[in-house]
Amino acid sequence: MVSSSPPPAPKEVPSDEKWGEEGPPREAKWWYSTFHTVTAMVGAGVLSLPYAMAYLGWGPGTVVMILSWCITLNTMWQMIQLHECVPGVRFDRYKDLGKHVFGPKLGAWIVLPQQLIVQVGCDIVYMVTGGKCLQKFMEIACTNCTRIKQSYWICIFGAIHFFLSQLPNFNSVSGVSLAAAIMSLSYSTIAWVGCVSKGRVPNVSYAYKKTTPIDSMFRVFNALGQVSFAYAGHAVVLEIQATIPSTPEKPSKVPMWKGAVWAYFVNALCYFPVAFIGYWAFGQDVKDNVLVGLARPSWLIAAANLMVVVHVIGSYQVYAMPIFDLVEQKLVNTWNFPPGILLRFIVRTTYVGLTLFLGVTFPFFGDLLGFFGGFGFAPTSYFLPCIMWLKVKKPRRFSTSWLINWACIFIGVFIMIASTVGGLRNIVADSSTYEFYS
Repeated sequence: MVSSSPPPAPKEVPSDEKWGEEGPPREAKWWYSTFHTVTAMVGAGVLSLPYAMAYLGWGPGTVVMILSWCITLNTMWQMIQLHECVPGVRFDRYKDLGKHVFGPKLGAWIVLPQQLIVQVGCDIVYMVTGGKCLQKFMEIACTNCTRIKQSYWICIFGAIHFFLSQLPNFNSVSGVSLAAAIMSLSYSTIAWVGCVSKGRVPNVSYAYKKTTPIDSMFRVFNALGQVSFAYAGHAVVLEIQATIPSTPEKPSKVPMWKGAVWAYFVNALCYFPVAFIGYWAFGQDVKDNVLVGLARPSWLIAAANLMVVVHVIGSYQVYAMPIFDLVEQKLVNTWNFPPGILLRFIVRTTYVGLTLFLGVTFPFFGDLLGFFGGFGFAPTSYFLPCIMWLKVKKPRRFSTSWLINWACIFIGVFIMIASTVGGLRNIVADSSTYEFYS
Protein backbone atom coordinates (compact mmCIF):
# COMPACT_ATOMS: atom_id res chain seq x y z
CA MET A 1 0.00 0.00 0.00
CA VAL A 2 1.48 3.31 -1.09
CA SER A 3 1.10 6.15 1.40
CA SER A 4 -0.09 9.41 -0.08
CA SER A 5 2.41 12.25 0.12
CA PRO A 6 1.39 15.49 1.79
CA PRO A 7 0.47 18.40 -0.49
CA PRO A 8 3.38 20.66 -1.38
CA ALA A 9 3.76 23.86 0.56
CA PRO A 10 2.69 26.94 -1.36
CA LYS A 11 5.64 28.59 -3.02
CA GLU A 12 6.89 31.54 -1.05
CA VAL A 13 7.44 33.46 -4.27
CA PRO A 14 5.03 35.10 -6.70
CA SER A 15 4.00 33.19 -9.79
CA ASP A 16 6.67 34.99 -11.82
CA GLU A 17 9.83 33.28 -10.57
CA LYS A 18 12.41 35.77 -11.84
CA TRP A 19 10.70 38.78 -10.32
CA GLY A 20 9.85 36.80 -7.20
CA GLU A 21 13.49 36.57 -6.20
CA GLU A 22 13.37 40.29 -5.44
CA GLY A 23 9.81 40.21 -4.12
CA PRO A 24 8.67 41.51 -0.75
CA PRO A 25 8.77 39.29 2.35
CA ARG A 26 5.55 37.54 3.30
CA GLU A 27 5.33 38.62 6.92
CA ALA A 28 1.99 40.44 7.24
CA LYS A 29 -0.50 39.58 9.99
CA TRP A 30 -4.24 39.13 9.53
CA TRP A 31 -4.98 42.64 10.78
CA TYR A 32 -2.80 44.07 8.00
CA SER A 33 -5.38 42.80 5.52
CA THR A 34 -8.11 44.47 7.56
CA PHE A 35 -6.82 48.00 7.35
CA HIS A 36 -5.43 47.59 3.82
CA THR A 37 -8.90 46.45 2.66
CA VAL A 38 -10.68 49.21 4.59
CA THR A 39 -8.32 51.80 3.14
CA ALA A 40 -8.86 50.48 -0.40
CA MET A 41 -12.63 50.14 -0.14
CA VAL A 42 -13.93 52.95 2.07
CA GLY A 43 -13.34 56.13 0.08
CA ALA A 44 -14.57 59.67 0.44
CA GLY A 45 -17.45 58.56 -1.82
CA VAL A 46 -19.16 57.25 1.33
CA LEU A 47 -20.23 60.86 1.93
CA SER A 48 -22.28 60.78 -1.31
CA LEU A 49 -24.27 57.65 -0.39
CA PRO A 50 -27.18 59.68 1.09
CA TYR A 51 -27.35 61.49 -2.26
CA ALA A 52 -27.68 58.12 -4.01
CA MET A 53 -30.42 57.16 -1.54
CA ALA A 54 -32.36 60.31 -2.54
CA TYR A 55 -32.76 58.93 -6.07
CA LEU A 56 -33.32 55.32 -5.06
CA GLY A 57 -35.70 55.88 -2.13
CA TRP A 58 -35.96 54.00 1.16
CA GLY A 59 -37.01 50.61 -0.21
CA PRO A 60 -34.84 50.19 -3.32
CA GLY A 61 -31.96 52.10 -1.71
CA THR A 62 -31.87 49.83 1.33
CA VAL A 63 -32.05 46.72 -0.88
CA VAL A 64 -29.22 47.95 -3.14
CA MET A 65 -27.01 48.84 -0.17
CA ILE A 66 -27.48 45.49 1.58
CA LEU A 67 -27.34 43.44 -1.62
CA SER A 68 -24.09 45.12 -2.71
CA TRP A 69 -22.54 44.45 0.69
CA CYS A 70 -23.52 40.76 0.57
CA ILE A 71 -22.51 40.18 -3.06
CA THR A 72 -19.10 41.78 -2.71
CA LEU A 73 -18.43 39.97 0.57
CA ASN A 74 -19.13 36.71 -1.27
CA THR A 75 -16.85 37.65 -4.19
CA MET A 76 -14.17 38.74 -1.72
CA TRP A 77 -14.34 35.24 -0.15
CA GLN A 78 -14.07 33.68 -3.61
CA MET A 79 -10.96 35.71 -4.46
CA ILE A 80 -9.33 34.71 -1.18
CA GLN A 81 -10.07 31.02 -1.80
CA LEU A 82 -8.80 31.16 -5.39
CA HIS A 83 -5.47 32.68 -4.31
CA GLU A 84 -4.14 29.15 -3.71
CA CYS A 85 -6.55 27.10 -5.80
CA VAL A 86 -3.59 25.23 -7.36
CA PRO A 87 -1.51 23.26 -4.81
CA GLY A 88 1.96 24.74 -4.47
CA VAL A 89 1.19 27.97 -6.34
CA ARG A 90 0.10 31.40 -5.12
CA PHE A 91 -1.57 33.80 -7.53
CA ASP A 92 -0.22 37.03 -6.13
CA ARG A 93 -1.88 39.31 -8.67
CA TYR A 94 -5.33 39.54 -10.18
CA LYS A 95 -3.86 39.13 -13.67
CA ASP A 96 -2.01 35.95 -12.61
CA LEU A 97 -5.28 34.38 -11.53
CA GLY A 98 -6.90 35.59 -14.75
CA LYS A 99 -4.18 33.94 -16.83
CA HIS A 100 -4.68 30.66 -14.97
CA VAL A 101 -8.46 30.71 -15.45
CA PHE A 102 -8.83 32.14 -18.98
CA GLY A 103 -5.44 31.33 -20.51
CA PRO A 104 -2.15 33.28 -20.73
CA LYS A 105 -3.24 35.75 -23.42
CA LEU A 106 -7.00 36.03 -22.94
CA GLY A 107 -6.66 36.21 -19.15
CA ALA A 108 -4.40 39.24 -19.27
CA TRP A 109 -6.74 41.06 -21.68
CA ILE A 110 -9.83 40.29 -19.58
CA VAL A 111 -8.44 41.22 -16.17
CA LEU A 112 -5.63 43.73 -16.58
CA PRO A 113 -7.52 46.58 -18.35
CA GLN A 114 -10.35 46.46 -15.80
CA GLN A 115 -7.95 46.35 -12.87
CA LEU A 116 -5.95 49.29 -14.23
CA ILE A 117 -9.12 51.33 -14.77
CA VAL A 118 -9.95 50.89 -11.09
CA GLN A 119 -6.44 51.53 -9.78
CA VAL A 120 -5.36 54.42 -12.00
CA GLY A 121 -8.84 55.95 -11.99
CA CYS A 122 -9.04 55.88 -8.20
CA ASP A 123 -5.57 57.39 -7.86
CA ILE A 124 -6.52 60.31 -10.12
CA VAL A 125 -9.76 60.85 -8.20
CA TYR A 126 -7.85 60.69 -4.91
CA MET A 127 -5.49 63.38 -6.20
CA VAL A 128 -8.48 65.64 -6.85
CA THR A 129 -10.31 64.67 -3.66
CA GLY A 130 -7.21 65.19 -1.50
CA GLY A 131 -6.58 68.62 -3.00
CA LYS A 132 -10.22 69.71 -2.64
CA CYS A 133 -10.48 68.58 1.00
CA LEU A 134 -7.13 70.18 1.84
CA GLN A 135 -8.46 73.41 0.33
CA LYS A 136 -11.71 73.18 2.34
CA PHE A 137 -9.79 72.51 5.55
CA MET A 138 -7.55 75.56 5.11
CA GLU A 139 -10.44 77.83 4.11
CA ILE A 140 -12.35 76.87 7.27
CA ALA A 141 -9.32 76.86 9.59
CA CYS A 142 -7.85 80.13 8.26
CA THR A 143 -10.59 82.48 7.09
CA ASN A 144 -8.19 85.41 6.65
CA CYS A 145 -5.64 83.54 4.54
CA THR A 146 -5.18 84.38 0.86
CA ARG A 147 -7.25 82.03 -1.31
CA ILE A 148 -5.37 80.09 -3.97
CA LYS A 149 -6.63 78.01 -6.90
CA GLN A 150 -7.75 74.44 -6.40
CA SER A 151 -5.05 73.28 -8.82
CA TYR A 152 -2.35 74.45 -6.41
CA TRP A 153 -3.90 72.46 -3.56
CA ILE A 154 -3.92 69.34 -5.73
CA CYS A 155 -0.21 69.93 -6.43
CA ILE A 156 0.49 70.29 -2.70
CA PHE A 157 -1.35 67.03 -2.04
CA GLY A 158 0.46 65.30 -4.91
CA ALA A 159 3.87 66.39 -3.61
CA ILE A 160 3.34 64.12 -0.58
CA HIS A 161 3.17 61.07 -2.85
CA PHE A 162 6.49 61.76 -4.53
CA PHE A 163 8.01 60.78 -1.17
CA LEU A 164 5.59 58.07 0.00
CA SER A 165 5.73 56.27 -3.35
CA GLN A 166 9.39 55.43 -2.73
CA LEU A 167 8.40 53.03 0.05
CA PRO A 168 9.21 49.60 -1.41
CA ASN A 169 6.09 47.45 -0.85
CA PHE A 170 2.75 46.90 0.89
CA ASN A 171 4.38 46.04 4.21
CA SER A 172 6.21 49.36 4.26
CA VAL A 173 2.99 51.40 3.87
CA SER A 174 1.19 49.55 6.67
CA GLY A 175 1.46 52.51 9.05
CA VAL A 176 0.04 54.90 6.44
CA SER A 177 -2.73 52.43 5.61
CA LEU A 178 -3.64 51.98 9.28
CA ALA A 179 -3.90 55.73 9.78
CA ALA A 180 -6.05 55.96 6.65
CA ALA A 181 -8.41 53.21 7.86
CA ILE A 182 -8.84 54.95 11.23
CA MET A 183 -9.56 58.25 9.48
CA SER A 184 -12.20 56.67 7.22
CA LEU A 185 -14.09 55.39 10.25
CA SER A 186 -13.64 58.74 12.00
CA TYR A 187 -15.00 61.04 9.29
CA SER A 188 -17.84 58.62 8.54
CA THR A 189 -18.78 58.72 12.23
CA ILE A 190 -18.61 62.53 12.24
CA ALA A 191 -20.97 62.59 9.25
CA TRP A 192 -23.74 60.43 10.71
CA VAL A 193 -23.39 61.65 14.31
CA GLY A 194 -23.59 65.22 12.98
CA CYS A 195 -26.81 64.31 11.16
CA VAL A 196 -28.30 62.81 14.32
CA SER A 197 -27.35 65.90 16.33
CA LYS A 198 -28.82 68.23 13.70
CA GLY A 199 -32.01 66.23 13.42
CA ARG A 200 -34.36 66.22 10.46
CA VAL A 201 -34.61 69.44 8.50
CA PRO A 202 -38.03 71.20 8.55
CA ASN A 203 -40.55 69.79 6.06
CA VAL A 204 -38.23 66.94 5.12
CA SER A 205 -39.50 64.92 2.17
CA TYR A 206 -38.60 61.39 1.13
CA ALA A 207 -40.54 61.55 -2.14
CA TYR A 208 -38.65 61.09 -5.39
CA LYS A 209 -37.33 64.30 -6.90
CA LYS A 210 -39.63 65.87 -9.47
CA THR A 211 -38.07 65.42 -12.88
CA THR A 212 -38.78 63.82 -16.24
CA PRO A 213 -39.03 60.02 -16.42
CA ILE A 214 -35.96 59.82 -18.67
CA ASP A 215 -33.88 62.05 -16.38
CA SER A 216 -35.08 60.08 -13.35
CA MET A 217 -33.98 56.80 -14.96
CA PHE A 218 -30.49 58.11 -15.71
CA ARG A 219 -30.18 59.50 -12.19
CA VAL A 220 -31.12 56.10 -10.77
CA PHE A 221 -28.49 54.49 -13.00
CA ASN A 222 -25.91 56.95 -11.72
CA ALA A 223 -26.99 56.25 -8.13
CA LEU A 224 -26.43 52.52 -8.72
CA GLY A 225 -22.97 53.41 -9.94
CA GLN A 226 -22.26 55.46 -6.83
CA VAL A 227 -23.18 52.52 -4.61
CA SER A 228 -21.24 49.97 -6.65
CA PHE A 229 -18.12 52.17 -6.75
CA ALA A 230 -18.07 52.02 -2.96
CA TYR A 231 -16.87 48.39 -3.24
CA ALA A 232 -13.68 48.70 -5.26
CA GLY A 233 -11.26 46.88 -2.95
CA HIS A 234 -11.29 43.63 -4.92
CA ALA A 235 -8.85 45.09 -7.43
CA VAL A 236 -6.04 44.74 -4.88
CA VAL A 237 -7.22 41.87 -2.66
CA LEU A 238 -4.80 39.27 -4.11
CA GLU A 239 -1.89 41.70 -3.81
CA ILE A 240 -2.81 42.20 -0.15
CA GLN A 241 -3.09 38.46 0.47
CA ALA A 242 0.32 37.98 -1.17
CA THR A 243 1.94 39.69 1.82
CA ILE A 244 0.64 37.02 4.24
CA PRO A 245 2.74 33.86 4.88
CA SER A 246 1.23 30.49 3.97
CA THR A 247 1.94 26.86 4.84
CA PRO A 248 -0.13 23.67 4.35
CA GLU A 249 -0.98 23.81 8.06
CA LYS A 250 -1.81 27.53 8.05
CA PRO A 251 -2.80 28.63 4.53
CA SER A 252 -2.98 32.36 3.88
CA LYS A 253 -6.71 32.21 3.16
CA VAL A 254 -7.48 31.74 6.88
CA PRO A 255 -5.93 34.98 8.24
CA MET A 256 -6.87 36.85 5.04
CA TRP A 257 -10.54 35.92 5.39
CA LYS A 258 -10.48 36.87 9.06
CA GLY A 259 -9.08 40.25 8.13
CA ALA A 260 -11.61 40.67 5.30
CA VAL A 261 -14.56 39.93 7.62
CA TRP A 262 -13.38 42.59 10.05
CA ALA A 263 -12.85 44.97 7.13
CA TYR A 264 -16.43 44.44 6.00
CA PHE A 265 -17.61 45.01 9.57
CA VAL A 266 -15.83 48.37 9.56
CA ASN A 267 -17.22 48.97 6.08
CA ALA A 268 -20.75 48.46 7.40
CA LEU A 269 -20.09 50.86 10.29
CA CYS A 270 -19.08 53.48 7.73
CA TYR A 271 -21.56 52.95 4.90
CA PHE A 272 -24.94 52.10 6.40
CA PRO A 273 -25.19 54.80 9.10
CA VAL A 274 -23.98 57.53 6.73
CA ALA A 275 -26.33 56.45 3.92
CA PHE A 276 -29.46 55.91 6.02
CA ILE A 277 -29.08 58.61 8.68
CA GLY A 278 -27.90 61.19 6.14
CA TYR A 279 -30.98 60.50 4.01
CA TRP A 280 -33.20 60.49 7.13
CA ALA A 281 -31.93 63.94 8.12
CA PHE A 282 -32.10 65.73 4.76
CA GLY A 283 -34.44 63.65 2.59
CA GLN A 284 -34.55 64.50 -1.11
CA ASP A 285 -32.65 67.77 -0.50
CA VAL A 286 -29.44 66.07 0.68
CA LYS A 287 -26.25 67.38 -0.92
CA ASP A 288 -23.88 65.17 -2.91
CA ASN A 289 -21.48 65.56 0.06
CA VAL A 290 -23.43 65.18 3.29
CA LEU A 291 -20.84 67.21 5.24
CA VAL A 292 -21.80 70.29 3.19
CA GLY A 293 -25.32 70.14 4.62
CA LEU A 294 -24.01 70.13 8.18
CA ALA A 295 -21.85 73.27 7.98
CA ARG A 296 -21.68 73.63 11.79
CA PRO A 297 -19.71 73.34 13.97
CA SER A 298 -17.05 74.57 11.59
CA TRP A 299 -14.13 73.08 13.54
CA LEU A 300 -15.68 69.62 13.26
CA ILE A 301 -16.23 69.96 9.51
CA ALA A 302 -12.64 71.16 9.14
CA ALA A 303 -11.43 68.12 11.11
CA ALA A 304 -13.52 65.79 8.94
CA ASN A 305 -11.99 67.25 5.76
CA LEU A 306 -8.50 66.79 7.17
CA MET A 307 -9.38 63.17 8.00
CA VAL A 308 -10.44 62.66 4.38
CA VAL A 309 -7.04 64.01 3.29
CA VAL A 310 -5.19 61.52 5.51
CA HIS A 311 -7.41 58.70 4.30
CA VAL A 312 -6.93 59.34 0.58
CA ILE A 313 -3.15 59.58 1.15
CA GLY A 314 -3.24 55.95 2.29
CA SER A 315 -5.77 54.89 -0.36
CA TYR A 316 -3.61 56.31 -3.14
CA GLN A 317 -0.65 54.20 -2.00
CA VAL A 318 -2.71 51.01 -1.62
CA TYR A 319 -3.93 51.29 -5.22
CA ALA A 320 -0.58 52.46 -6.59
CA MET A 321 1.59 49.68 -5.11
CA PRO A 322 0.30 46.93 -7.46
CA ILE A 323 0.87 49.25 -10.45
CA PHE A 324 4.45 49.94 -9.31
CA ASP A 325 4.97 46.19 -9.01
CA LEU A 326 3.49 45.53 -12.45
CA VAL A 327 5.57 48.15 -14.27
CA GLU A 328 8.82 47.36 -12.46
CA GLN A 329 8.29 43.65 -13.06
CA LYS A 330 7.78 44.30 -16.78
CA LEU A 331 10.90 46.46 -17.06
CA VAL A 332 13.04 43.92 -15.20
CA ASN A 333 11.81 40.80 -17.01
CA THR A 334 11.30 42.19 -20.52
CA TRP A 335 13.82 45.01 -20.85
CA ASN A 336 16.44 43.69 -18.39
CA PHE A 337 16.42 46.83 -16.25
CA PRO A 338 18.38 46.23 -13.03
CA PRO A 339 16.01 46.21 -10.04
CA GLY A 340 16.80 48.69 -7.31
CA ILE A 341 16.38 52.22 -6.02
CA LEU A 342 17.00 53.92 -9.37
CA LEU A 343 14.30 51.90 -11.16
CA ARG A 344 11.90 52.50 -8.30
CA PHE A 345 12.57 56.24 -8.34
CA ILE A 346 12.02 56.58 -12.10
CA VAL A 347 8.87 54.43 -12.32
CA ARG A 348 7.13 55.78 -9.25
CA THR A 349 8.00 59.42 -9.75
CA THR A 350 6.73 59.19 -13.33
CA TYR A 351 3.46 57.57 -12.23
CA VAL A 352 2.80 60.11 -9.47
CA GLY A 353 3.61 62.93 -11.86
CA LEU A 354 1.21 61.52 -14.47
CA THR A 355 -1.71 61.10 -12.06
CA LEU A 356 -1.00 64.56 -10.62
CA PHE A 357 -1.03 66.10 -14.11
CA LEU A 358 -4.33 64.39 -14.99
CA GLY A 359 -5.88 65.39 -11.66
CA VAL A 360 -4.91 69.04 -12.10
CA THR A 361 -5.98 69.09 -15.76
CA PHE A 362 -9.31 67.29 -15.25
CA PRO A 363 -10.58 68.18 -11.75
CA PHE A 364 -14.00 66.93 -12.90
CA PHE A 365 -12.54 63.43 -13.39
CA GLY A 366 -15.06 62.01 -10.90
CA ASP A 367 -17.78 62.37 -13.55
CA LEU A 368 -15.60 60.64 -16.12
CA LEU A 369 -14.98 57.81 -13.67
CA GLY A 370 -18.72 57.16 -13.60
CA PHE A 371 -18.41 56.26 -17.27
CA PHE A 372 -15.04 54.49 -17.41
CA GLY A 373 -15.49 52.94 -13.98
CA GLY A 374 -18.49 50.99 -15.21
CA PHE A 375 -16.07 48.82 -17.18
CA GLY A 376 -13.79 48.28 -14.19
CA PHE A 377 -15.50 48.53 -10.82
CA ALA A 378 -18.50 46.27 -11.43
CA PRO A 379 -16.55 43.47 -13.17
CA THR A 380 -13.67 43.28 -10.67
CA SER A 381 -15.92 43.42 -7.59
CA TYR A 382 -19.29 41.98 -8.63
CA PHE A 383 -19.10 39.31 -11.32
CA LEU A 384 -15.57 38.51 -12.57
CA PRO A 385 -14.74 36.53 -9.37
CA CYS A 386 -17.98 34.58 -9.89
CA ILE A 387 -17.04 33.67 -13.46
CA MET A 388 -13.60 32.54 -12.26
CA TRP A 389 -15.20 30.49 -9.49
CA LEU A 390 -17.53 28.73 -11.95
CA LYS A 391 -14.62 27.89 -14.28
CA VAL A 392 -12.25 26.68 -11.53
CA LYS A 393 -14.59 24.99 -9.03
CA LYS A 394 -17.26 23.87 -11.53
CA PRO A 395 -20.20 23.62 -9.11
CA ARG A 396 -23.05 21.31 -10.12
CA ARG A 397 -25.63 22.98 -12.36
CA PHE A 398 -28.60 24.44 -10.48
CA SER A 399 -26.90 23.84 -7.15
CA THR A 400 -27.02 26.66 -4.59
CA SER A 401 -23.49 27.77 -5.44
CA TRP A 402 -24.22 27.74 -9.17
CA LEU A 403 -27.42 29.76 -8.77
CA ILE A 404 -25.84 32.35 -6.45
CA ASN A 405 -22.92 32.89 -8.81
CA TRP A 406 -25.12 33.34 -11.85
CA ALA A 407 -27.38 35.72 -9.93
CA CYS A 408 -24.31 37.80 -8.98
CA ILE A 409 -23.16 37.79 -12.61
CA PHE A 410 -26.51 39.08 -13.92
CA ILE A 411 -26.73 41.76 -11.21
CA GLY A 412 -23.12 42.81 -11.81
CA VAL A 413 -23.56 43.04 -15.59
CA PHE A 414 -26.70 45.15 -15.13
CA ILE A 415 -24.89 47.52 -12.75
CA MET A 416 -21.97 47.76 -15.19
CA ILE A 417 -24.24 48.71 -18.09
CA ALA A 418 -26.42 51.03 -15.99
CA SER A 419 -23.53 52.91 -14.39
CA THR A 420 -21.79 53.28 -17.76
CA VAL A 421 -24.92 54.69 -19.41
CA GLY A 422 -25.62 56.95 -16.42
CA GLY A 423 -22.04 58.19 -16.36
CA LEU A 424 -22.07 58.94 -20.09
CA ARG A 425 -25.30 60.90 -19.74
CA ASN A 426 -23.80 62.92 -16.86
CA ILE A 427 -20.76 63.79 -19.00
CA VAL A 428 -23.01 65.06 -21.80
CA ALA A 429 -25.34 66.95 -19.42
CA ASP A 430 -22.55 68.57 -17.37
CA SER A 431 -19.96 69.17 -20.10
CA SER A 432 -20.78 72.88 -20.28
CA THR A 433 -19.75 73.34 -16.65
CA TYR A 434 -16.33 71.66 -16.94
CA GLU A 435 -13.31 73.85 -16.28
CA PHE A 436 -9.72 72.81 -16.99
CA TYR A 437 -7.01 73.83 -14.51
CA SER A 438 -9.61 75.40 -12.22
